[in-house]
Amino acid sequence: MAELIPLPFDRLVRRMMREFDRGAVFDLPRSKFFLGSPDHDLSVSFHGKRASSPLGPAAGPHSQLAQNIALAWLGGSRIFELKTVQILDTLEIPRPCIDMRTVGYNVEWSQELRLEQSLGEYVKAAMLVEMLASRLDLAPGFGNVVYDMSVGYELKGIRSDRVQAFIRGMMDATGTVARLREQIPDEYGALRDLPFPTRLSDTLTLSTFHGCPPDEIERIVDFLLREVGLNCVIKLNPTLLGPDAVDHLLHDVMGYEGIRVPRSAFEKDTTWEQAVGFVERLGATARSLGLGLGVKFTNTLIVEHDGDFLPGSEKEKYLSGQPLHVLAMNLVGRFRERFGDAYPVSFSAGIDKANFADAVALGLTPITVCSDLLQTGGYARLSAYSRNLIARMGELDTRTIDEYIVRSAGLDGDSSPSKLSEAKLINTRVYVERATNDPRYGAAANATPPKKVGSKLELFDCLTCDKCVPVCPNDANFTLTLPPREIPVVTLHPDDDGFRAERSRVMILSKKHQIANFADFCNECGNCDVFCPEDGGPYVLKPRFFGSLDAWRRFNTYDGFYLEREGDTQRVLGRIDGVEYELTVNAGQSEFAGPGFRITCDRANPANTAEGEAEGPIDLTHFYLLDLMREAVFDAEDVNYANAWR
Repeated sequence: MAELIPLPFDRLVRRMMREFDRGAVFDLPRSKFFLGSPDHDLSVSFHGKRASSPLGPAAGPHSQLAQNIALAWLGGSRIFELKTVQILDTLEIPRPCIDMRTVGYNVEWSQELRLEQSLGEYVKAAMLVEMLASRLDLAPGFGNVVYDMSVGYELKGIRSDRVQAFIRGMMDATGTVARLREQIPDEYGALRDLPFPTRLSDTLTLSTFHGCPPDEIERIVDFLLREVGLNCVIKLNPTLLGPDAVDHLLHDVMGYEGIRVPRSAFEKDTTWEQAVGFVERLGATARSLGLGLGVKFTNTLIVEHDGDFLPGSEKEKYLSGQPLHVLAMNLVGRFRERFGDAYPVSFSAGIDKANFADAVALGLTPITVCSDLLQTGGYARLSAYSRNLIARMGELDTRTIDEYIVRSAGLDGDSSPSKLSEAKLINTRVYVERATNDPRYGAAANATPPKKVGSKLELFDCLTCDKCVPVCPNDANFTLTLPPREIPVVTLHPDDDGFRAERSRVMILSKKHQIANFADFCNECGNCDVFCPEDGGPYVLKPRFFGSLDAWRRFNTYDGFYLEREGDTQRVLGRIDGVEYELTVNAGQSEFAGPGFRITCDRANPANTAEGEAEGPIDLTHFYLLDLMREAVFDAEDVNYANAWR
């Protein structure tokens, strides 16, 4: 359905807390939580605020919905670059929009929610984080979180009433917090008394289109500094390196002959000299106002599109992952050679558990990740980032990040500001050269797509590898408990005596559980299709559940199910191959209706107990399918979004 529908807060809280008591949260097992270290202080400063770690999700698919942010927090993230918002908030984004088969490409670039919904999701997320923190045994000092807004893409839109209302709502969320506090379910009423944050953010990372004029960038940041009073980060593009350097690194050094950057990208984008100029001028403005200014390397790189997964209508796409890491690190090196440590640098490009500790040694803050979290394991990959960093800190006998930066540079003594700046430059020079020539970032090491086995997915049963569950950034895919069984395929034929049952075959469910999809959280990005060993895509072929009757009716071109309960009556609406059916169950008695028929029957034996009216044969397979969905949602002990209200 390609439209994200936020879950009502009471259902979100109920889902989270019920699952928390079972040792997981939003399908992330407790073993993958990272709650800090009692022996190491991973905290860093970001625009004068203390964050318990420099790690966080990039402004993208992992920082858009409330549960995304909660999942990243559980993995150890403490600085969140929230999904970029803009005035044009009813975008038609091509589907699928993410291709992670090798290095990473995408054609999505902005929020998929309305501005008001985005504000609501970010406040929900901060409240969920506070709830989780109250229940978990965090290491001392590991509870400091920073939320960084991201907006785009032009001054006119940023000055608009709705974008300014969003920014004000992030700077003072008192009203939204009060409204959501009342929605916390009564069974978790004690959570209403938590000290939920109301000043979510006073920092902002500016994202602009490729080709945004440099004077427009400068005007936007000047406005945000002077008139809004925000600490600002300017996200810059890899094109700052220039066409010769980009081509040399991509083709000659890393061997990505198939990646072509259009020359128009360099002609339209800010040049190095222009960027140096506005950084100096805006830096002076920020200092005069007592605010911070930083830069981010990098935005994605626009490249020509000739693939076979993303829509053919897209002539260009955005590069991410391993090759972008080398390009972005070369920009960090160039910036540091020009400015030293005068401006804070945040980083996002190809970060993973193997290079996170290296990036920390450069003094980058925040260090945000996207592509790696789209790989097998999803958010569960995050905890290894911090554990690897702690291991490196232990090898250098350091306790704080500043000590670690200094020791990584081979310097002795304290971590005074001057020595810290010196160490950042040393570490930057060493790492940029090492990363540039590291084969792990080259084409040969990133050319093998996830393995496919040649079989096609069906509605039920598959390899049951469950890879599709964690690779979804929105946690839209989930498992359903349906014990193995044989289901008869029966057709009821009306006759003078009622109905005659004709059996033809059986439908076999042989797997330990089934895979399903929560439609409200699925934006058809295609990532689960990439990592599923079978063909067809779980988000396309597996049972789809809608979170509301309105959604089930509005998106009536999609097959799927909607379930509701009132007292002892359970109701299932199903759309199968475009045809709608309804099943109502109460105390074992069922009413089943579809096009041209309505019958009542014993749920356990519909073939021999059916009574009612029918214009023609009735395929009871559809009855069994709806009843299976009813059983999985109402009777099983699973915790998922489809039954979060019960």
